[in-house]
Amino acid sequence: MLDIKNQLMHLRSIIVLSAAIIIFLSCNNKSSTRGTKASFCDTACMQDSVKFIDNNNKLKPYVYISAKNCIGDTLTWGFIGQNKNIPFEYRLNKDYSRCYIKDTSYALLVFNTCENGRGYFLKLSYAKKSSFRKSTTAINNFDPRFSVADSLLAYTDKGNLFVEDIGNDKQASMTFGKELDFDFDAIHETLDSVNITRNRIWAKVKVDGEWKTLEKNITLQ
Repeated sequence: MLDIKNQLMHLRSIIVLSAAIIIFLSCNNKSSTRGTKASFCDTACMQDSVKFIDNNNKLKPYVYISAKNCIGDTLTWGFIGQNKNIPFEYRLNKDYSRCYIKDTSYALLVFNTCENGRGYFLKLSYAKKSSFRKSTTAINNFDPRFSVADSLLAYTDKGNLFVEDIGNDKQASMTFGKELDFDFDAIHETLDSVNITRNRIWAKVKVDGEWKTLEKNITLQ
């Protein structure tokens, strides 16, 4: 009788231990899934400042982003003799950002954030009167699912996909047919992928719960 009790207790211990191992592995897998979520940085901490400068221009127009406490702190842009600045509270990696500087007219900063890869662009005027244009719904080619020609900007207002020439502001667009429910911090839940050239827009997008491919030949004008 004692042996049977001991065997039952031993079996119960094995079951409890097995359950604990399963729970541990399950939690570990969840942590691993979170940890391997697509990231645009090796670390969530932005330690280094980021600077872009046009050394071919004698006035040295530039865009400079300072870092503080692991995130961006201040964005400063200007050239010799003048500068402006605005708060900049995004984490970014220079490898997933670029800046197009058009003499002392404007600078175009394009980037994806570290935390979730959300796309942004900022168009910063160098004119004395401070002005800038900002998109928080940019579709940038730093994302491997988004193929966008380097000479183009792409962005959406949830109902349309817009394409714009970086150098001359000429535009084209393609409609999704209706306004969609985008979560731009998880954009691939609605917009799976795009292929955008100067002549064509192609997109795989979820409309009414179904994935559809849309395409359109375009002329930038």
